Amino acid sequence: MVKEYYAQSVKYEWKRLVQDAYHKLEFDTTMLFLKKYLPRKGLILDAGGGPGRYTIELAKRGYDIILLDLVKENLEFAEKQIKKAKAKNKVKGIVQGDIRNLSKFKDNTFDAVLCLGGPLSHIKGNKQREKAISELIRVAKPEAPIFISVFGKFGCLSLAPAGWPKEIEMRPHFKRFVKTGNDYLWRGKYYAHYFTPDELEKIFSKRDFKLIQLVGLEGLATPHKKAINKLAKNKKAWKNWLEMHYKLCTHPIFLRSFHLATNYLIIGKFYISYEL
Repeated sequence: MVKEYYAQSVKYEWKRLVQDAYHKLEFDTTMLFLKKYLPRKGLILDAGGGPGRYTIELAKRGYDIILLDLVKENLEFAEKQIKKAKAKNKVKGIVQGDIRNLSKFKDNTFDAVLCLGGPLSHIKGNKQREKAISELIRVAKPEAPIFISVFGKFGCLSLAPAGWPKEIEMRPHFKRFVKTGNDYLWRGKYYAHYFTPDELEKIFSKRDFKLIQLVGLEGLATPHKKAINKLAKNKKAWKNWLEMHYKLCTHPIFLRSFHLATNYLIIGKFYISYEL
């Protein structure tokens, strides 16, 4: 059903990250950390990359990219945008596939792996989510950076009074969401899982995965969409806000506060330990 939703929302998803200052925080903050941790060159997998926003941006910056997504309509749209951006020579593949099964790619193939925009949040069940994480790690070279963004539970709860009062009214539904992070009414009828920072760290600690950074992509802006879009029109104020945001979006206190962003970005490296 989630696949169905994204098949019908291709143009919205393409515009989502650049539609206003509030949404652009997710994109700009992600790009800041991609610039910081990506190798200078190499082959990148953009897994669950949708209509190709990050694929095109990184292709323009000189990286070789393979775009993988579950939704055929996303890939068809991405192909047109890649051609329009004159980035076709850097996009080495446009592949339909599921992040739980990356068997099309050999172990240790990629110099970096991306899974941005929440694909992992749409996978139901801990075992299936762990399977997807294992696949993302498997196809990355040892020491290659891996970037995964997911939906955050605390940020969603901070937005709920204004955005979803009827869902709060549904006691069994709301109690389940608070306890487990599982939402069966995402966009009205689809599934999504919302993570806490502790849950993310626990999942990744099971593997040979060195956590580099955990980021709150919208940070303190999370419950203030209208105010943030208004603030962005004041260039001096917006510059000062962004400077603060980039400094604090990784701070442990803010990551665990109720203001936490609606999206987390977790950055780490897969490593192999050798016993003598």
